[in-house]
Amino acid sequence: MTLHREIAFENDICADLSAVGWLYAQGDAAAYDRARALFPADLLAWVQETQGKAWETLVKNHGAAAEGVLLDRLRKQLDNRGTLDVLRHGIELLGLRHPLSLVQFKPALAMNPDLQARYAANRLRVVRQVRYSVHNENALDLVLFLNGLPVASAELKSDFTQAIENAVDQYRFDRNPKPAGQGSAEPLLDFPRGALVHFAVSNSDVRMTTRLQGAATVFLPFNRGNDGAAGNPPNPAGHAASYLWQEVWARESWLEILGRILVAKRDSKKRISSVIFPRYHQLDVIRRLVASVLAEGAGEKYLIQHSAGSGKTNSIAWSAHFLADLHDANHAKLFDSILVVSDRTVLDAQLQEAIFDFERTAGVVATITGESQSKSGELAKALSGGKKIVVCTIQTFPFALTAVRELAATEGKRFAVIADEAHSSQSGEAAAKLKQILSAEELKDLADGGEISSEDL
Repeated sequence: MTLHREIAFENDICADLSAVGWLYAQGDAAAYDRARALFPADLLAWVQETQGKAWETLVKNHGAAAEGVLLDRLRKQLDNRGTLDVLRHGIELLGLRHPLSLVQFKPALAMNPDLQARYAANRLRVVRQVRYSVHNENALDLVLFLNGLPVASAELKSDFTQAIENAVDQYRFDRNPKPAGQGSAEPLLDFPRGALVHFAVSNSDVRMTTRLQGAATVFLPFNRGNDGAAGNPPNPAGHAASYLWQEVWARESWLEILGRILVAKRDSKKRISSVIFPRYHQLDVIRRLVASVLAEGAGEKYLIQHSAGSGKTNSIAWSAHFLADLHDANHAKLFDSILVVSDRTVLDAQLQEAIFDFERTAGVVATITGESQSKSGELAKALSGGKKIVVCTIQTFPFALTAVRELAATEGKRFAVIADEAHSSQSGEAAAKLKQILSAEELKDLADGGEISSEDL
């Protein structure tokens, strides 16, 4: 009965994905290359369709061995650099003038037909019962591939017979990437060269981790919340957890997560130490904020509430980067710079680190510390010099406000302000400085005895 329930659950997920453009076929698992942890047919189809000349060069140089050369080179690069870096930056091969791209993420501006065609050519595939191990016949319920590279796995449990904890324990005790007694690690499960995220899924509950470490593996909730409580609301149309595959794994959503939202943190030796995958509420914050700004334009105010330990710092960093790259329907940038204001006297090291970690291009983020010159000088230089994101303390904010008003008046520039924990400094001089971003009407109301809450900031 347990197996029957799980098979039916798999059927529902795969049918939903297949209906919205995912590739899916019974028997696909037989085409999986477990030694390389790749789905070769999709990789080759992607390269041949989107980079035909590069493929012709490989065939010319290597003949019938071209496929093996490509697959071996990709596997080696995944081992050396990690899946996320390889996916985003491609791989170099002898004889090719340019790196071989392994995916086309959505262009920021929808004006290049060639990039749009490549974006449409991405091959997303879901494969069931993948015998992933090079040492045994263990099988994962689902593996998600992008152009032949594994990007996620999932273990499913039916609420009728088992709980979400059973899926978590299956990963912790039966899906160890480096089990004792094995001579080599499992490439599909090994961090950071395997799948980027692993989901434990029941009909009503979802949890996830980006790093499998045997019994030490930590799973985080990936639920929507249920009227202020944990879990997910009932879904009269199906599974309570169906948002995972119907919304999060939807083609455009999933490609955006892989291309723009996942973050690889590195240690002092530049080695990947962790991969940050957003929790559901963080994903919701980013997307609802962006949608609201696009619909309402600049000049509105929004309150985003986070409970302790729910990842507020990362939500701020993601929001800042998304707003910095936001364009309207006419392909014009909405904001010239994003000001992130911390209410601590000394810039929050965690906030600075997060914003720099999430940076894709060097030199677009500036922090105002007053170490190189006066704070007002640093601010003027950063804002007029086109820095996308500028981070300062609430004590420095008046200098920023002066510069913002001057640039807005003389050059027509627009800025967004993200205030971190404005609620904790709403009384006293610091709050008064931040309230300078309020309108004349709001300030008049304040003078008449009214109150301005964190919602107004």
